[in-house]
Amino acid sequence: MKKAVTFAKARETSLYGSKAVGLGQAVRQGLPVPPGVALSGELVEAIASRDDKAVEKLTKAIAGLRPPFAVRSSAVDEDGAAASFAGQHLTVLNIHSAADVPDAVREVWWSANSDSAITYRQRVGLFTRPSVGVVVQTLLNPAVAGVMFTENPVSGADERLVEASWGLGEAVVSGLVVPDHFRLDRSGQVLERKTGRKRIALRPLPNGGTFEQQVPAAEVTQLCLDDAQLITLNELALQCEKAYGPRRDIEWAYQDGNLYLLQCRAITTGKGHSEVAPPPLPMHDPVAALLRVSLFADMDRRQVEQIARLLKERHFAKGEPVIVEGTGGAAFFLIDSGEAEVTSKGVRLATLGPGDYFGEIALIDGGPRAATVTAASELFCYGLTFWEFRPLVEGNGAIGWKLLQALAKRLRTPKSS
Repeated sequence: MKKAVTFAKARETSLYGSKAVGLGQAVRQGLPVPPGVALSGELVEAIASRDDKAVEKLTKAIAGLRPPFAVRSSAVDEDGAAASFAGQHLTVLNIHSAADVPDAVREVWWSANSDSAITYRQRVGLFTRPSVGVVVQTLLNPAVAGVMFTENPVSGADERLVEASWGLGEAVVSGLVVPDHFRLDRSGQVLERKTGRKRIALRPLPNGGTFEQQVPAAEVTQLCLDDAQLITLNELALQCEKAYGPRRDIEWAYQDGNLYLLQCRAITTGKGHSEVAPPPLPMHDPVAALLRVSLFADMDRRQVEQIARLLKERHFAKGEPVIVEGTGGAAFFLIDSGEAEVTSKGVRLATLGPGDYFGEIALIDGGPRAATVTAASELFCYGLTFWEFRPLVEGNGAIGWKLLQALAKRLRTPKSS
């Protein structure tokens, strides 16, 4: 179902993902959550496919939110007690214009289908098609932010563990700073204070994106939370345990003296996020791009248009890996503009350009990538994921046969994975 709802109405994990439903539960419990909306997995996929009606639905849903925005993944199987996708799925921060939110949603969708995310899925036994819900929230500009565990995640002790730093909390969860460290008992009594080295604060830029602001020398080792703030954090921990149960991993922020809950999930191993504000994707013609590729050159336009409807745009900066040798893969890529280098075991094998493609072997056998492909310049690609590829072959004999013929030729003289 292609739906966009306020957090208060996000109740079904199968539609909106665990993060959105968790925030919805927090809102219904009266917890201090910044306003936002939840997008269902089907709506996110339609936005990734540049469906005009889906983009229009997104635009209407966020019309009542105050910018700037934060766009975060909320996959159905994300961040449960058994697995955490932190660091795998993208977060895009400080989007100043509602018109730029659809591109951010597309980037989040792609992050769930990246090789690193697929490799993690294979490792934890979740190699299924991701249903990628998304949450769009008003972004705070906090004085201090961080994480809090309602149980010590290392020792298992019945105590609060708080890590904090100046500015946006992503500096803590992505390891950009050594945060201040606090331990509290369940009554809020401070058991330990340890100063960190908070040399930078992650701040929003006026026109979108974030930057690393140098912290004044006097504040690098100054504790960024006082006792009153720690007491309020402990009260939030008690509220979250009442609403969600024990063993919670909480992201929080203080803005203008008020404490906000950003996320509450089960404690898992592994922390960290990737925060990148991608440039807007240009509009290209995927049909024209496909017709330049020998793999599809003998198909009629109707067949090519059918394939083109499944493709989703992807941008890579110069030097960024597209696929990595040895990782699991779930996407086939067609280069629309720019160049990429193919290497294996450190040896350069080929340079790919517009009309070239790679990744189809891993789509079929589910095995590891046989080579690394890296953007040699700014690179724009169209991607077809495993989840669309198999039904395409099974459901259309003519397309499947032509793909198999082209693949057989490629296997005789392979250029990439």
